[in-house]
Amino acid sequence: MDYLKLMRVKHYVKNLLIFVPVFFSKKIFDLSMISQVCLGFVCFSLISSAVYILNDIRDVEKDRKHPKKKNRPIASGKINKLQAVFLMIMCILIPMTTGLFFLREGIIFLILYLFLNMAYSMELKNYPIIDVVLLTAGFVIRVLYGGVIANVEVSEWLYLVIVSGALYMGFGKRRNELKQQKNTRKVLKHYNDAFLDKNMYVAVALVIVFYSMWAIESINPLMIWTVPFFMIILMKYSFDVEGNSDGDPVEVILQDKVLILLILLYAICVFILLYFF
Repeated sequence: MDYLKLMRVKHYVKNLLIFVPVFFSKKIFDLSMISQVCLGFVCFSLISSAVYILNDIRDVEKDRKHPKKKNRPIASGKINKLQAVFLMIMCILIPMTTGLFFLREGIIFLILYLFLNMAYSMELKNYPIIDVVLLTAGFVIRVLYGGVIANVEVSEWLYLVIVSGALYMGFGKRRNELKQQKNTRKVLKHYNDAFLDKNMYVAVALVIVFYSMWAIESINPLMIWTVPFFMIILMKYSFDVEGNSDGDPVEVILQDKVLILLILLYAICVFILLYFF
């Protein structure tokens, strides 16, 4: 169980973005394509676990000072650094080998994701703006990776929705970290509430604009009716982020059953409109 916590299995939910290109291209019933994307999901999840493990190894002393992070496997002493390093190496070797043989088109994105996040963990997370941009890049890479391994083109508007949405979540995370604990991240001393709030508002506004443009240009004109539904989800997420959460997107979503229900209803609605109309 401690090893699964170290691998952040719960955060694999973010890797569902890999399925977005297939879903919106109306090819979700193509079994050959879906099996390819499922394999890609496993590979990307293991790579993301390697990044989380590296981050925990480097931040072990800081995590021990954090009210919540002190309970992580390495910070609490349940898993030692040597064990963590071995698991991290396995989480890199397995997906890289698998990708080389079965998902060669997408392996560059695995390498890029690993490289950017290693750079983030090593030093770049201490630089304002760059830290949020790199977090955003991780979401974008997931979508591009999903499109490449499925050989599906990603809509420009959908790409912009992901970019602006990821920026919104990134600034929201920093905002709540600043509000709760000012001494756990070096980069927080460069931020202030006013700056983060303004950029959150700009980002969420862009999410709505870009999604609306995508819906308008969709092959199904009925997709425009999903815009209000999409806005309600954003408002509910925003309400949670500005509450007592730590701003982590996964924690925010998984801890709110109403938000999960709204997302599921939205997905069902879009599925019906795309595949049956």
